[in-house]
Order: sequence, then structure tokens, then C-alpha cells
Amino acid sequence: LVRKTQWQVGGKVAGTFRFQYQARSWKYPRWVVARLEEGELGSNPRFIISSRYDDGFKLYYEQYCARGDMENRIKDQQLSLFADRTSSTHWWANQWRLILSGFAYTLFERLRTYLKKTPFARMSPSNLRLKLIKVGAVIIRNTRRIRVLMSDSYPYKAQLSDLVRRLVPN
Repeated sequence: LVRKTQWQVGGKVAGTFRFQYQARSWKYPRWVVARLEEGELGSNPRFIISSRYDDGFKLYYEQYCARGDMENRIKDQQLSLFADRTSSTHWWANQWRLILSGFAYTLFERLRTYLKKTPFARMSPSNLRLKLIKVGAVIIRNTRRIRVLMSDSYPYKAQLSDLVRRLVPN
């Protein structure tokens, strides 16, 4: 058993371990990377089986988690940005829809660079569209300033106002 790391963040304790294991049906042993976590909600163990001799921390966090994050980005594009709408019988129509979806994804990713340190930073494209873009507002621009008038019941009014002030040059 090789213990790689252990850390504590707030009320959560986690660690990664690497060891070899061979099931009866396997011809040779394989590496198992265990990520063990204990937090407020109880234990959360994860196991990865690999034939590669690799650092357990690197294998779990830089490869396994990165792959899952990539799959989440694909799911975001398909569900939120309509990349799955390729129902036309014409190839060019489907290709055009995918190009538009890819362009929308690029715009949302570019938007995320401006949303760091805001409540919008980790929202999915569908939530960003709903809570940031589909907001009814009146924009008044004159020679000295730009005013954005929003409903008092909009829950992100203060954060959006701060974001606009930060992005618009004086």
C-alpha cells in the first residue's frame, strides 16, 4: 500500500492511495488508485483500476477527473446549446447547427473569464442563459454614463451591477 497524499479542507479529509490487486479472473495484477474522502455527509470512496504504473494523485485528479470534466462540457453543449439538434436530412444543415453550437460554447467560455469571483463563475450554460442573459432590463446610455435598470425582484441585481461596472470602462 502506497499512501500518496492526505489533506484536510474545512470539515473534509481526503487522501489518495495506490496498491496492486489481482482478481481471480485476471491474468496479471493491476494498479488500483483509491481516493478516500470523509466529510460532513459521510465517507465518499472512489476506486480506479489501471494497468499503468502512475502516480495515484496524478492519475485520479489530472486524468480521471479531467476526463469527467470534459464529458460534462460535452453534455453542456448538447443539452444547453442544442448541439444534439441534428435532425435534418441535409448534411450542411446539421453541420451549420453544430458550428453555431460550437460558436455559442466558445462565447460562453469567453464569458466565464469575466465572471471569475462572482456567483456566476461556476454556473452551467443553461443557468447562465437563464439567470444572466435572459434578464429583462432597460439600458440608458448618454454621454457620461451607462445605466442598467433592472427589476427589484431580480435576485442577482447587485452582482450583475458590480459586473457591469467592472467591465465597462469609465
